[in-house]
Amino acid sequence: MSLSDRTVAVSASAPPLFRPPYFLGVDVGGTGIKLGLVDDQGRVLQSGSIETREAEGPVAAMRRVAGALERFESELGIDRQDLAAIGLGAPGPMEIRTGMLVAPPQLPSWSDFNLRDCLAGLIGKPVAFINDANAAAFGEYWLGGGEASDSMVLLTLGTGVGGGIVIEGQMVHGKNSFGGEFGHLVVDPAPDARLCVWGGGRGQLEAYASASAVARRAQERLEAGGGGWLRQINGEITALDVHHAALADDPLALEIIDEAAKWLGVGVTTIVHVLDPGLVVIGGAMTFGGQDCRIGQRFLEGISREFRQRTFDNVFSGTRIGFALLGSDAGYLGAAGYARDHLAAGGLG
Repeated sequence: MSLSDRTVAVSASAPPLFRPPYFLGVDVGGTGIKLGLVDDQGRVLQSGSIETREAEGPVAAMRRVAGALERFESELGIDRQDLAAIGLGAPGPMEIRTGMLVAPPQLPSWSDFNLRDCLAGLIGKPVAFINDANAAAFGEYWLGGGEASDSMVLLTLGTGVGGGIVIEGQMVHGKNSFGGEFGHLVVDPAPDARLCVWGGGRGQLEAYASASAVARRAQERLEAGGGGWLRQINGEITALDVHHAALADDPLALEIIDEAAKWLGVGVTTIVHVLDPGLVVIGGAMTFGGQDCRIGQRFLEGISREFRQRTFDNVFSGTRIGFALLGSDAGYLGAAGYARDHLAAGGLG
């Protein structure tokens, strides 16, 4: 267990750098749980991670989260009374209003379990429950790429495509706790359109613009006789392999990345035409190096180019598309920030 990524000790002989109230952010994933304790301005007192151990069940995992919090408090010399609330992000499907996980594919043995109430009971503090991708979106809105904006959408590119919507400071969850599931946006209505990674949705965005889609398309091109750098890979092709090949100027890899950018541009156009957020942030594991890499820049330019071709001049000029800034910290930071805002608005008991 690693729980000492970033620590700021509170000195007894000098004014503390951080003052309560504090908020705990928890980001539950299929293999790991990231968590961090932050102050009212989003500054991190301490953060770390623990293993999810999905097969042991949700109660065991939440007990280990509670234990991690106790260690934070002990190392920092702070009291439980200084903790105002907890933000808990987890993968869906879920019922945000009731705190229930419904049937999360990454956590199959956690289905139909009230994760929110379990953690609240263990720690004795109110818990704000939120979808993990929505939490990342709120993190970027509060402290990252959307910090200067009142509205934004985040698209997270990984095995699938997730996301979140913040409009005029409000997180959009939707009636069925399904708001921001951009991966299921239909971009290709053809009867023979590609299937998404879960096998159910045909023609949906994540079938064209996710890491799994990029890897699958590369594998298909190789099997059809395409060649180049990627033919040197032994075993299953990944999106990271495609990125490495593109850095070596492999034509096939560059073509596949350009195609993903085009489809993502189609999706972005529809999202902007419905929500008009003014800011679209691209995050997740598949950003091809982001702004600091020429392949990431090419990817973003491809998205923007497709968007420009499909929208109105004033909408294009009034919409910024950029990369996320918080990386894998966005989830727990956003969960903590969401709890902070929810508490301030009187939404937590």
